[in-house]
Amino acid sequence: MPQPPNLQKMLAEAQAMIAAQQEAQEALKSERVEASAGGGMVKVTLTGDLRIESLTIDPDAVDPEDVEMLQDLVVAAVNEGIRMAEELQQSKLGAPGGAEGFDPMSALESLGLGGMGGLGGLGGGGGGLPGGAPNRAARRSNKKK
Repeated sequence: MPQPPNLQKMLAEAQAMIAAQQEAQEALKSERVEASAGGGMVKVTLTGDLRIESLTIDPDAVDPEDVEMLQDLVVAAVNEGIRMAEELQQSKLGAPGGAEGFDPMSALESLGLGGMGGLGGLGGGGGGLPGGAPNRAARRSNKKK
C-alpha cells in the first residue's frame, strides 16, 4: 500500500535528521576535554562521548596518610570532565529536536514507527552499547534495586 507523499517526506526528513545526529555523535568521539583538580595535581581527559581517555596523578598528590584527599581529587576531576564533555555534546548536538523543535524519533513514534528497530538500522539502541545492552554501571544499579 503506497504511503501518502507527506508521510514519505516526513520519513525522509526524519531519516536525514537521525543520520545527521549519528554523524555528530560519531564526531564527538574524536573531541577531547581536559579537566583538573587540586591545582592540576589530578588531570583527566575525556572524549566527547564521555569516555575517560587518560588520568594523570601528580606523585605529590599521593599521600598514604590521606588517601581520601586523593580520592576526592580524582572524583572532582572526573566530574568536571564529564560536565565539560556534556557541554561539548550540547554545543555539537543541541537539545533534542534542534532549533526547529523537530524530534525525528518522536515523529516516527507518533506514526507508529518508533519501535521498528530504527528504519534500516537507524534509531536509538538505548543503554549506550550495541544491541541496546546496558553498560556495567547500569547493570549494577539494576541489581541494587
